[in-house]
Amino acid sequence: MKRTMLNQAEAVQSQPDRRTMAAAGVTVLLWASAFVGIRGAVPYFSPGALALGRLLAGSAVLGVILLVRREGWPPRAAWPGILVSGVLWFGAYTVALNWGEQEVDAGTAAMVVNIGPLLIALLGGRLLGEGFPPRLLAGMAMSFGGAVVVGISMSGQGRASVTGVLLCLAAAVTYAVGALSQKPALRHASALQVTTFGCFVGTAACLPFAGQLVSQAARAPLAATLDVVYLGVFPTAVAFTTWAYALARTTAGRMGATTYLVPALVVLMAWAVLGEVPGWLSLLGGLLCLAGVAVSRRRAPGR
Repeated sequence: MKRTMLNQAEAVQSQPDRRTMAAAGVTVLLWASAFVGIRGAVPYFSPGALALGRLLAGSAVLGVILLVRREGWPPRAAWPGILVSGVLWFGAYTVALNWGEQEVDAGTAAMVVNIGPLLIALLGGRLLGEGFPPRLLAGMAMSFGGAVVVGISMSGQGRASVTGVLLCLAAAVTYAVGALSQKPALRHASALQVTTFGCFVGTAACLPFAGQLVSQAARAPLAATLDVVYLGVFPTAVAFTTWAYALARTTAGRMGATTYLVPALVVLMAWAVLGEVPGWLSLLGGLLCLAGVAVSRRRAPGR
């Protein structure tokens, strides 16, 4: 009986359905939009205050949904993964990324942080027994090359400090470890439970920044505060839930590869929303990201 259930789970992971693909698509779309939201808020909020404000908004929305759906407290077996993902991904990653982007230009940050999906694939193959499918690795290498090209095209005259690069590297590592820690938790709890309580844990970890958030929110314009709320409701509450839903139904490596769609979408969103016309180098990098994701998502013949 147990063997049959494992075989069924493996079949689901190897052949994700349309709902899984749709959830992954919502995730990358909203995560890409976060770059626009962060750009509007970062002049008025420090890294810790911005992280806490975002997580508070996300926690409020997720808490209401959890109560309405009456899903309750996660099982004890899910808590190790929830705690690790909450502290590292929701908390440390968000602060490190906000801080790193104040120290380096956007292009450098994009290149360094995009080490994260590669780490997810490598650690997932080693620690979760997902293996190292050649198509996945080839596609991720292609997408990472595209992310580097996009990063180079985004780099301006700003200086890249050693501190900023280290912070972005820390963001990549905490992103990878935090995302991977969700996978075992999702065997025991729903996507909504794992996301909601992970967000609660991340919010608690960021509470030392409460004083900064209160003082800065009082001085910030309404538009910047609304950007923080948007980041909490959509790229956090919605996108992290759809991520967890899709992660429970496919491998961590494939989900990590899918996030390489984000740089390509950011180029298009910056063009549409901010009026930043992309150069040929940005478009080339975006196309490489798209091609790499397409390769990584293809199944080998006969599967």
